[in-house]
Amino acid sequence: MWTTTERRTTISLSPPSAPRLRLRPEAPPGSVRAALDGAWWPRSADPVAELPGLILALQARGPIDDHRPITHVLLRADEWDGRPRRLRIDGPADTRVVRLSWFDSLPCGLLTAIHADGRRVDLFTVPVSTPRTEAEASMELASHPHNHLRAPGLLAALTPPSEMDRADAAGSESAWESEGGRVRGDLAAR
Repeated sequence: MWTTTERRTTISLSPPSAPRLRLRPEAPPGSVRAALDGAWWPRSADPVAELPGLILALQARGPIDDHRPITHVLLRADEWDGRPRRLRIDGPADTRVVRLSWFDSLPCGLLTAIHADGRRVDLFTVPVSTPRTEAEASMELASHPHNHLRAPGLLAALTPPSEMDRADAAGSESAWESEGGRVRGDLAAR
């Protein structure tokens, strides 16, 4: 059973901003679905401020006769500051409420928008703190017609390996060498 708080519709007090969004070109009917439909780089981790502009931009995409509103957005819970359940979107033609669902199990960097007719749009969400050149390059890659990387792969390409990751990699390499994977330098000299 939902509580009153979960049923409450959140309203953004600021007008929707123009999203930093790159979408893959429309695929011909009958073609294989791509891993991602594009990328989005929000300006903050506030879903109430960021999502209205994105949702309006996604709804405006495509031919008018095929236009269907977005009714549901799936997001990864730990990537956002708040977790409203319903968000009112004030568009140029109408006002509607979009359901927001928050998941810990959704892949990192993925946002999925679902249209009323069941179509879905999967977007790589570039982390807010990403430098401009890296963000634009990852958005270009995600929206490229021949991209086959999924959101976690694009996110990993953005994140430089930490000192701990490098130490783990070095440890794995030395363990592999000691288990017969390659002759160590000191043994090869004998």
